[in-house]
Amino acid sequence: MREQRLAAEHLVTDAGVRDLAVVVLDGDRIVEVVADDGSAGVKRMAGWLVPGFVDTHCHGGGGASYATTDAEEVRRAAAFHRAHGTTTTYASLVTAELSGLESQLAALVPLVEAGELTGVHLEGPFLSPAQPGAHEPSLLRNPDRDAIARLLDAGRGCIRMVTIAPERPGGRPAIAQLREAGVVVAVGHTDADEAVLREALDAGASVATHLFNAMRPIHHRAPGPVPALLTDSRATVELICDGFHLHADVVRLALAAAGPERVALVTDAMLAAGAADGEYRLGALPVRVAGGQARLIREDGSLGSIAGSTLTMAGAFEFVVGLGAGIADTARMAATTPARRHGLDDVGVIAPGRRADLCLVDDRGRLQRVMHAGRWLSR
Repeated sequence: MREQRLAAEHLVTDAGVRDLAVVVLDGDRIVEVVADDGSAGVKRMAGWLVPGFVDTHCHGGGGASYATTDAEEVRRAAAFHRAHGTTTTYASLVTAELSGLESQLAALVPLVEAGELTGVHLEGPFLSPAQPGAHEPSLLRNPDRDAIARLLDAGRGCIRMVTIAPERPGGRPAIAQLREAGVVVAVGHTDADEAVLREALDAGASVATHLFNAMRPIHHRAPGPVPALLTDSRATVELICDGFHLHADVVRLALAAAGPERVALVTDAMLAAGAADGEYRLGALPVRVAGGQARLIREDGSLGSIAGSTLTMAGAFEFVVGLGAGIADTARMAATTPARRHGLDDVGVIAPGRRADLCLVDDRGRLQRVMHAGRWLSR
């Protein structure tokens, strides 16, 4: 692949915004960032060049799920989100029997090892029955050492994050076991109070799985986990910014409290992202999507808990910019912060030596083009 020289009106780097700068690429790598002196051979574009998006919590999209034993289905889901700006993704799995998770991991691990996915996130089964969300309550279990060891063995070093409810028996030892294995521990689907939450952070937990959703809510005399997660510098907080999971004012509150250095935009997308309204499944549970909003279907046919989202990172980026956040700060939350907080050293910033993953957005944060590993994707 020949050298490419790209310029946009604004370029978001880790050091700040550079206007009329040129990104020089050699194959799939960024070589340098220099001032645009008007020389020939530069492809100039209107808008903002930002790092490719990093989504560390995604269950599928484009009609395909990551909770499968079919590698081609996994590839379809990843390709759908890549076309919407997600150039780095974790495949998230919902609660299932341990044997089922082991089978799904057997399909995902080779794709992680080949670089088609960045890692696997286990959102269950170590969650609270009081906050199950769209996880089958009968399959939730304590995070005992043997169960964790089974999953780690099946993951062959490709499990990057595990969500647990730290109040479950064995919670603190589980955090230590996972951290020793190099796994990021997230707290979520939890009914923990503020004391248990801080103990989890002390033990090494460092991420809040979709903050506010599926966790004990704030009360002014019993604050629960949310205030500590918003204010503790050790915690990265995931936000699902689709206008449905969180009210716009709650998103603004979280951004003001945690700031772009600790907020990670995620989709929590399920397979119906990019697909028509209708009935689907998330893990073992039936889901109805109406108006782009996914909810569980109860036995009587009524709608229950929110069941993931139909969001893309492009949609999340545009939504946050629409709330008044600057494009540079939004790019940090969509790429730089999740990459840095998860130790993904090859992505998340536009800088020499990094992989050439870029998104071009307009002044309103709307995605225009996507580059992955030095190649523009068709849209």
